[in-house]
Amino acid sequence: MTTAALSNWSGNYTYRAPRVHRPDTVEQLQELVAGAGRAKALGSRHCFNDIADTQGDLIDVTALPVEVLPDRAAGTVRVSAGTSYGALAVALHRESLALANLASLPHISVAGAVATGTHGSGVGNQTLAAAVTGMELVRGSGELLTMTRADEAFAGSVVSLGALGVFTTMTLAVEPTFDVRQDVFENLPWAELRTHFDAIVGAAYSVSLFTDLVGPAVSQVWCKSRITDTGSPTTDSAVFDAAGVVRRSFFGAAPATVARHPLPGLPGDVCTGQLGISGPWYERLPHFQPAFTPSSGDEVQSEYLVPRGRAVEVIEILRGLGPRIAPLLQVCEIRTVAADDLWLSPAYQQDSVAVHFTWRNDERAVLVLLAEIETALAGCRPRPHWGKLFVADADRLAGRYPLLPDFRRLIDELDPAGVFRNDYLDRLLIGGATG
Repeated sequence: MTTAALSNWSGNYTYRAPRVHRPDTVEQLQELVAGAGRAKALGSRHCFNDIADTQGDLIDVTALPVEVLPDRAAGTVRVSAGTSYGALAVALHRESLALANLASLPHISVAGAVATGTHGSGVGNQTLAAAVTGMELVRGSGELLTMTRADEAFAGSVVSLGALGVFTTMTLAVEPTFDVRQDVFENLPWAELRTHFDAIVGAAYSVSLFTDLVGPAVSQVWCKSRITDTGSPTTDSAVFDAAGVVRRSFFGAAPATVARHPLPGLPGDVCTGQLGISGPWYERLPHFQPAFTPSSGDEVQSEYLVPRGRAVEVIEILRGLGPRIAPLLQVCEIRTVAADDLWLSPAYQQDSVAVHFTWRNDERAVLVLLAEIETALAGCRPRPHWGKLFVADADRLAGRYPLLPDFRRLIDELDPAGVFRNDYLDRLLIGGATG
């Protein structure tokens, strides 16, 4: 146990919990939870608000033994919850297996990413949480609970914001390993994006657009294409011609001739391989290599998911706010996420477009701006990423998550003593004062 104060990944938030524990067995974890009045799990700390804080005991699950147990017959892998996606991916690739998708950072923990609805990109790719087929968690009583998709409350327990217990293991769907090539295009005209949005975001397995929202064009388009067993791209699309050669023009954007970083002025060699050189799925689907500090580090982040059919409308609203946004913005990324059935997933029952903001590390000014952005986007019913900065209150969130009352009942059922309640949950989901 330590009493030293911890901060999150970027340093904009310092945890208030008076004690931090790092159990190295599940049994120790169970004892800690059972003896705590209030407790909260902590993973890679790649969040930007108080979602993982508590007035009681913080429990760092990253010290639990790393467990990666593939089951080829079932098409799954069982993994310890504090394991990073980067470590999991390497272990899976050794077994010639793969996850369907990854987030932009391989550094994040499986449990933390799943619990907050984190995602990658691709019109056919769901959130990372949608890959979960089973899980174990420690309830407030210290009891170890196992859940699978056969359980009635499963869909409400995956993206659960740490409200139900401490995840110890997760079982994820896997598939045979595959290769990906990454091609970056520069200076996509806004008129082309408005006219051909669906074709652009659907041009590859995973597509990300990077912009400052005020320039004359979208700065970069990152296209990650799956490679077939014969070594060619899986589709004849806007990225490639019929011979599998990258096109000289992607809706008016030109292929990059050197490796690029999403943030202007930063070196591209810290990013995953580009320039059309194929590599294993886990070395191309993220944006950043695990050996390097992702993005800039000195930043805060926000993200909103909106229905995909309103993507162009949302982009035009944000471009209208561009002069207000630009002074605080490092980069804006636009991605797509397929619908899922998880109650608190930001992509619940809607194919979505995710608009992600990497801000300068000035939280106070960012929050003022976010109030303006959320008001402007209100008609599009944006759902914020649970682990990033936003200002929406409980009333607005309730209107965007139809099964939120069911989730509250699930909290009462699985955590009746309120061990995992904290200010964040009380403020946004539960109501009432924390103990």
